[in-house]
Amino acid sequence: MARSSRDGSGRAAKANAAKADEKAADKGGESRSSLFVGSTEKAFQVLHAFDGPQRYMTLADIARAAGLDRSATQRLVYTLETLGYLKRIEGTRNYGLTSKVLQFSHSYLKANDLIDRASPYLLEISRNLGETTNLHELDGHEVVFVARFPGAHLINIDIVIGSRLPTFFTASGTAILSALPEEERLDLLKRTPLAPLTPFTVTDPKVLMERVRVAARRGYAVIMNETVMGDISVAAPIIDEHGRAIAAINISVPTTRWTKERAEAELAQHVHVAATSISKSKFNRYAA
Repeated sequence: MARSSRDGSGRAAKANAAKADEKAADKGGESRSSLFVGSTEKAFQVLHAFDGPQRYMTLADIARAAGLDRSATQRLVYTLETLGYLKRIEGTRNYGLTSKVLQFSHSYLKANDLIDRASPYLLEISRNLGETTNLHELDGHEVVFVARFPGAHLINIDIVIGSRLPTFFTASGTAILSALPEEERLDLLKRTPLAPLTPFTVTDPKVLMERVRVAARRGYAVIMNETVMGDISVAAPIIDEHGRAIAAINISVPTTRWTKERAEAELAQHVHVAATSISKSKFNRYAA
């Protein structure tokens, strides 16, 4: 097996182990309900095995990444292949995801009224400024890209809808955290793996918490080079009908044309106005 294959599956296995540890922590050591279906969890472990860099994997790769034994993996892969969520790559022993898994994303995006309400603002900013705008939703200790309007100077083409980043390392995440209670911020910080994404990623818990408090005073957050090199991001939180911060809008600009000071001076107002307008639109996050 190639070294890249081993490294990729190893990273995915570590990621799955971290997720399992997080779930266990969330349960506070309590036993699972009798309603919990373990086999369903294992099926999703197989699908999440493909979260790593490998597009295609053998049964052994999948078992290793999913943290399951070979026999269970074989049965689950066969079932998922029969249902159309996995496919066998012709002429090889590898398996890959099919486009059928996108149905879950499509259904979620279609039901999310926030995306409909936010998209016109993101599009207007992108067209007027020529820069990339994003809508992020909070999901545990991560933020998820749920809408993205690329500008003329897109920094990272690898980031697509569904991409995830640690909340504390992003401008959008910091903006959302700034509108949450202190105890909730601390809880999310405890659950965040503080592994740097770039040489400039801040991982000191005290510095991260102080940055959130600064964002709370200003009403926006600005971060540079901490998730993607060459990127400056300015973001403001979106508040739902219950008064809870659940998302953020951000503008992403390249360091080749912007300084952090200029981005803060010129873009903070744009994200603040857009986020405030979206918050006042009385969106239903999960529309009927």
